[in-house]
Amino acid sequence: MRFPNTSSLWWRLSWQLSVPFVVITASEIVALCIYGAMIHSPNVGMQHRLLNALEGSLNYEPGRGLRIKDSEELTALKKDTPNLFFYAAAPDGTAVAYGNIPPAYTQLTKFVPLIKDADIRDTSASGPVPASVDDFEINTTEIRVLYGGRNGSESTFLALLGSAYPIYVPLLAVTLPALFFAVPRLVRRSLLGLSHVVQKAPEIDPRQPGSRLPVDRVPSEVVPLIHAFNSVLERLEQQFAARERFLIDAAHELRTPIAVMQTRIDTTLEGSTRETMMDDIGRLRETAEQLLDFERSEQSPEPFEQADLVEVARNVVADQAPLAIRNGYEISFDSDVDELYRLVSPSAMSRAIGNLVRNAIDHGGNSGTISVRVSECGGISVSDEGPGIPAAHRDLVFEPFYRVTPRSTGAGLGLSIVKQIVTRHRGSVALEGNPTGTTVTISL
Repeated sequence: MRFPNTSSLWWRLSWQLSVPFVVITASEIVALCIYGAMIHSPNVGMQHRLLNALEGSLNYEPGRGLRIKDSEELTALKKDTPNLFFYAAAPDGTAVAYGNIPPAYTQLTKFVPLIKDADIRDTSASGPVPASVDDFEINTTEIRVLYGGRNGSESTFLALLGSAYPIYVPLLAVTLPALFFAVPRLVRRSLLGLSHVVQKAPEIDPRQPGSRLPVDRVPSEVVPLIHAFNSVLERLEQQFAARERFLIDAAHELRTPIAVMQTRIDTTLEGSTRETMMDDIGRLRETAEQLLDFERSEQSPEPFEQADLVEVARNVVADQAPLAIRNGYEISFDSDVDELYRLVSPSAMSRAIGNLVRNAIDHGGNSGTISVRVSECGGISVSDEGPGIPAAHRDLVFEPFYRVTPRSTGAGLGLSIVKQIVTRHRGSVALEGNPTGTTVTISL
């Protein structure tokens, strides 16, 4: 049996319960009918047809006795059962006979009024055909009938199976829908504890110590799965912690030798060599600071407060303007509104906008204008007039340490830090590029 292609637990349980129930019920009905065919009279197959024919053929009136006449039903039954015979007796002693009654049963006819529901069979194979005694009513008068003569084509099993349908059809009609209605509720009630687990799962952050799925009120069959998932979370937590310790320690360790190198170069070298070395040291120091910034925002997010995004962006432009001008750019700031307050971390947003400006300085081609604009709907965009970012790289530039060109002087952390900060503010970052420039927009 192939079940419908669905992963619904209640649907599978409904099928898995209803199919065995139908099979068991059908098996019991068949077994009972087989057993009934073995113990009941062989005339069961013709019983209902004969009694229906007699209702239209026999007539009883008090004082006038019992009379018989041919009817369509009786004629058709006689045609199908040539050896048909019966003897009907009324309470007043009147009786009628039909067909050739075997001699062995002729002697019993006078006792028919005294017999109710009899099955008469000879123990020997050479004896007379089986006979039965049943009763039915004519005008509220009970009539006893001795009958027999089946031709062997009537199936006792099928007759019993057909007569039992008032039992098994309502049973199946009531039970099967009840299963399909009851099972979903039973499953939903049994798995009610999983609802809390499902709500908790999206909140799990391996970088937050102690984040685990609860096992309270969860079915015992599901508990091992949750324990296995929690063990995976524990290992991830340990790996994240080890990575964070390594990056922070590495960044801290780099600070001292970078400062020493900068001092020595500043005091010992002169000319273009000194300027080149100082630029290299500056980029190295910036990379170390970005590593620290990246991990700080992961581990200790700054508190949020109502801050004016226009003022935050304007201050970033003022701070970055000397660097932009020194690298051959013009830099501008524009805002659609005078003030735009949002619930943010001012220091984190300053770092995010600053990273966008420095990214434009590093990749804008050292010419053109870097534009910073704040829109009235909460968007902060930074545009440059550089060569742009190829379409194949636009979805990857926000990954840590990803660089569009292998020879890029950056560490590939700037845009990743921007996305990290904006995600914590429940915002989004969009990048648009063409051969004449790139625009990155933060939407809050």
